[in-house]
Amino acid sequence: MTSAQAHDFTSLYRHGFVRVASAVPEVRVADPEFNCDATLALARRAAADGVAITVFPELGFSSYTADDLFHQNALQAAVDDAVARFVQESADLPGVFAIGAPQRFEGRLFNCGIVVHRGQVLGVVPKSYLPGYREFYEKRQFVAARDAVSERVLVAGQDAPFGSDLLFAAPNVPGLVFHVEICEDGWVPVTPSGFGALAGATVLLNLSASNIVIGKAGYRRNLCTNHSARYIAAYLYSAAGPGESTTDLAWDGQAVIAENGSLLAEGERFESNQLVTADVDLERLAADRLRMTSFNDNAHDHRERLKRFHRVDFELELPPGPVRLRREIQRFPYVPANTADRNERCREVHHIQVQGLTQRLAATGIEKVVIGVSGGLDSTQALIIAAQSMDKLGLPRENVLAYTMPGFATTNHTLTNAHKLMKALGTSAHEIDIRPSARQMLADLGHPAADGSPVYDVTFENVQAGERTSHLFRLANHHGALVVGTGDLSEQALGWATYGVGDQMSHYNVNASVPKTLIRYLIAWEVATEQLGEGADEVLRSILATEISPELVPGDGPDSGPSQSSEAKVGPYELQDFHLYYLLRFGYRPSRIAYLAQHAWGDVNAGRWPDLVPESERNSYDLPTIKKWLREFLWRFIQTSQFKRSAMPNAPKVGSGGSLSPRGDWRAPSDASARAWLDELEANVPG
Repeated sequence: MTSAQAHDFTSLYRHGFVRVASAVPEVRVADPEFNCDATLALARRAAADGVAITVFPELGFSSYTADDLFHQNALQAAVDDAVARFVQESADLPGVFAIGAPQRFEGRLFNCGIVVHRGQVLGVVPKSYLPGYREFYEKRQFVAARDAVSERVLVAGQDAPFGSDLLFAAPNVPGLVFHVEICEDGWVPVTPSGFGALAGATVLLNLSASNIVIGKAGYRRNLCTNHSARYIAAYLYSAAGPGESTTDLAWDGQAVIAENGSLLAEGERFESNQLVTADVDLERLAADRLRMTSFNDNAHDHRERLKRFHRVDFELELPPGPVRLRREIQRFPYVPANTADRNERCREVHHIQVQGLTQRLAATGIEKVVIGVSGGLDSTQALIIAAQSMDKLGLPRENVLAYTMPGFATTNHTLTNAHKLMKALGTSAHEIDIRPSARQMLADLGHPAADGSPVYDVTFENVQAGERTSHLFRLANHHGALVVGTGDLSEQALGWATYGVGDQMSHYNVNASVPKTLIRYLIAWEVATEQLGEGADEVLRSILATEISPELVPGDGPDSGPSQSSEAKVGPYELQDFHLYYLLRFGYRPSRIAYLAQHAWGDVNAGRWPDLVPESERNSYDLPTIKKWLREFLWRFIQTSQFKRSAMPNAPKVGSGGSLSPRGDWRAPSDASARAWLDELEANVPG
C-alpha cells in the first residue's frame, strides 16, 4: 500500500488530486473473450498512465446488444470465464476498474457493474432502473436491483458484496470514495448516485450503453455536468461504442468526465479504444461540501435511506513514482483566460459596483460623493464607478467631487493623469496640496522630517495617508457628500492600507471585493468596450502602464519614477492574488497552495495567458520564490492585518472567493496566530 502523503511533492496524489479515466473499448457482440482482451488492453494503458479509477461501458463483456442471447447458457458461461480472467490478469495493475457484465444470481439475471482491484472483486452493483420505452426493452432480459434478496454474490470464485448501495473507499487516499450506477440510473429524477453522494461518495461512476441519435450527445454531456454540480462530485461516464450491433441503432462511445459543474474531459465520439483521462480535485470537492451546509441538511433529510449504504474499504495501490498534474490551473483565478468569459466577468463586476453605490446613495438621499484620485488603478476604477452611478441616478457628473492631493512623493506622471482623468470623465476636479498640513502634523509630532531630514518611516508615510483621508471626510461634511473608498481586495488581504484615518476607511467602498489583478482588466475592458469615450481611453492606457506605488516616500524628483514599489514590499500581486483565492475560497493548506502555484506559475510557456498580458510582462516563479511570498502572505493575512478588516466599511461582494467582509464571507479573530499555517508551509514545501 502506498500512502498519498508518501509521494513526492511534485505528485498530484500528494495534494488531494486523483487521476481517473473513462474507457471505451471496441466490442464484439456476444464475444466475451475478445471483449476481455480489449478491456485489459485499456486497463493496462490506464495503469501505465497513473490512473486510479477507470470506468468501462455497460455490459461491455457481453456487449449491450446481445438481446435474447443473454438468456443463453453458453454466453453466460463465457462471460463468467472472461470476467474471471480479467480479475486474474489485472492483478498486477494498480488502480480500480469498473467493468460491465451480466450476472446470474438467485435465479435472475442482473445488469451489473463489477469493481475490481488487484485481483480482488470489491463489489458488484446491479442496475436499479431498467428502461422499457421506445428502443429500450431491458425488462425482457433483466431484473432490477430491488429484486435481489441476498447482499453477497460469488463472482470469479470470490464472495463479494452485492447491491446498489455500495460505497468504495480508499482510506490511504483522503477523500476518495466512489459509487457506481448504470446508464438509466443516471437519467431518472432521483438517481442512485445522488444518494451515493449524500452518503459520502466524491466520485460517481456511470457504466452506460446509450445509443446515439440527433442531439443526444449534448444532452448526455449536460446530464453529466449537471449531476456533478448538484452532487458536488466528479462524474465519470462511459457509453458503449464501436462494435455494438447496428441492427436498429448506432453507437458513438461517448466518454465524459465532469467535476462540480465543469467538463474536465471528453473523448472523440465514434472512435475505437478510447481512454479519456482527467485529474479530479478531491480536496476542492471536500472544501465545497464542507462550506455548503445545505448539502449536509439534505443528507439529514434522507438519513434513513442513507443508512442502507455499505462501505467497502480497500487499500488503493498508487503508482510508485510521482504523477505530474495535467489539469490546467489558471494563473489568474479571478480573471478568466478566455476573452469572452473575461469580458462577461468584467461587465458583471462593473454593474455590481455601480449598483452597490447607486443603492447606497438612493437609500441615504445623498446626491454627492467625494473621492480621492491618485492617478493609480484603484482610484481610477472607483472614479469611473462614481461617474456612472451619477448617470444611473440621473444626476450630473459634477456631483462627483474628485480631489487629487499631491504629497511629498507624488510624481508628475500620476498627478497629470489624475487631472486628465477627472477632465475626461466630466467630474468636478480639484487639487489640494497636503504638504503644508502634513508638515504641520510632523512638526506637532516632533518628527525630524518636518525640518527636511530624510527620515521616511511609517509615521512619515501615514501622516500623508491620514491627511488625505481627513481632508476627504471633512470635505464630505462640508458638501453633504459620501466618501467613496478605493482600496481593493488585494490590499485588504495584505493589510496594505493605513488604518482608521487613512485609506482603510470610507463611507462606502466600491473596490473592496475586487482584486488588484482584476481591476487592471476592468479598466482595460472599459477601454476596449468604449464605455467612457475616446478622451478617457488615452489616459486610462497610461494609468494601466503605471507601476503600482503608494507614492509616500520621495524619490529623485517629481519627474522620476516612484521610489516605492508596493510589490517589492508585499509581493507580486499576481502571485498574492493566487494565494488569496485558494486560501479564502477553499481553505487549502499552504503546501497545497504552493503546489498549485508552482504548477500555474512555474513555466511561462505552459498554460493559457489572458490576451491582454504582453509577453514582456509574462512572469514565472520558482518554488523558493513562491514559498517566500506565500510566507509573507500568510503572516500578513492571518496574523497582522485582520483588525483592519474587522472594521472595514460596507462594500458589495462581486464573486466567490472575493469578499473579506466581517459581516459576510470572512469572520475571523483579529488576534489569531499564523503559526499553524507557517509551520505547515515550512514542513511540507521544499526549498
